[in-house]
Amino acid sequence: KSTLLLQIALRLPYRTLYVSGEESQKQIKMRANRIFPDSSTCLILTETKTQQIFQQIEATEPDIVVIDSIQTLHSDYIESAAGSISQIRECTAELIKFAKETNTPVILIGHITKDGTLAGPKILEHMVDTVLQFEGDRNYVYRILRALKNRFGSTAELGIYEMQGGGLRQVNNPSEILISKNDEGLSGTAIASTIEGMRPLMIEIQALVSSAVYGTPQRSTTGYNAKRLNMLLAVLEKRAGFKLGAKDVFLNITGGISVDDPAIDLAVIAAILSSNEDIAIDKGICFAAEIGLAGEIRPVQRVDQRILEAEKLGFTTIYVSKNNKIGLKNTVITIQRVSRIEDVINRLFE
Repeated sequence: KSTLLLQIALRLPYRTLYVSGEESQKQIKMRANRIFPDSSTCLILTETKTQQIFQQIEATEPDIVVIDSIQTLHSDYIESAAGSISQIRECTAELIKFAKETNTPVILIGHITKDGTLAGPKILEHMVDTVLQFEGDRNYVYRILRALKNRFGSTAELGIYEMQGGGLRQVNNPSEILISKNDEGLSGTAIASTIEGMRPLMIEIQALVSSAVYGTPQRSTTGYNAKRLNMLLAVLEKRAGFKLGAKDVFLNITGGISVDDPAIDLAVIAAILSSNEDIAIDKGICFAAEIGLAGEIRPVQRVDQRILEAEKLGFTTIYVSKNNKIGLKNTVITIQRVSRIEDVINRLFE
């Protein structure tokens, strides 16, 4: 979060005051030299008391103010320690009052808890105009910026960034990065067409099915809802006759991103069956459909966008629900319409 905001502050053509309560001026200067050394419009202030910050704002008259982070600030009007609920609420209220009165944009960086919610009072989200969440895993280079609340526009937009030595770089076509470039066919791999915000993405789903060694079968997922995986396995067992109850099933969404779009259900099932049968799925095939409890293939929204993204990336076939209304004409990609799981299995593994 700090890298992204410092990068923005350094590159904007406006006079920006970057207030840090976590790092020293020397630390920020070192990072700024690495990211964008030629900036002359970004001012750095290391201070945690709001009254001192407002004095500096009065002296420098910045066009934009960045606070890193709101949990480190404290106000003389409240006796509790910095980071407490009352301090966070009071400091935020003072900054919002300043922003509204002077018409100056103020960007606050806040910490989140382990379950992904904002640390501090819930009212903090209601007080501000926009809430942006920066997601990512330290083991992966990709970061996702999404809007949870936006009084100025849509919350359906999404940005994907790659962490590099010189800062964050925007990823214009994340689908090409999220899909591995293996020439040889590997079993247990399927490609799904999903939607993140307003952006269609092609993601790779990997599954591994093996005999349970320790008696109780394991069900493990990375980037996917474990309860939904259990539901799909139950559907496969009941409706398609595959005996997976005594087998370990591991599922992974590559690239370190989390997906909750039900349109990847069919790809999840295809990857599981591919690993179970040890038969590779043709690398030109992708999927965009939801699975119902009766084993039916259900339609998904914005299927035209998903098909166009798949076609753009060179896929030759996409499996969608028979009940999806498709407005596209003269597409190069072959659209396979299916209504039940058995249809998909027969066409893929016949």
